[in-house]
Amino acid sequence: MFGLTPEKLLIIAVIAAFLIGPERLPLYAAKFSQFIRSMRDTANGAKARMKEEMGPEFDDVDWKKLDPRQYDPRRIVREALMDNTPAPSAIKPVTQSAYMKSADALPAGSVPPFDAEST
Repeated sequence: MFGLTPEKLLIIAVIAAFLIGPERLPLYAAKFSQFIRSMRDTANGAKARMKEEMGPEFDDVDWKKLDPRQYDPRRIVREALMDNTPAPSAIKPVTQSAYMKSADALPAGSVPPFDAEST
């Protein structure tokens, strides 16, 4: 988590305690605990709302599979390469690109069309 080890957090807490002082420390500790409680209530409310909206399917979802820490590009590529879906049978022949068609359509020496609404 951003390179914050427990030792660094302890040093930050000690420095904060010295800067805040013993008079205001209980007040800031109470505000911090209220903030943590409100964040926990928000997270629980979001979870309850999601459970309510998804209904019985909420319990069937494999949440560990949706964890972004489980993202492994090698596994995804391997699964894509091992996929046994049939290849498309009809391959379209190579045709001239739209750019080349438009380049051939304008005769030499003529003025290209101008669209006043596009500028």
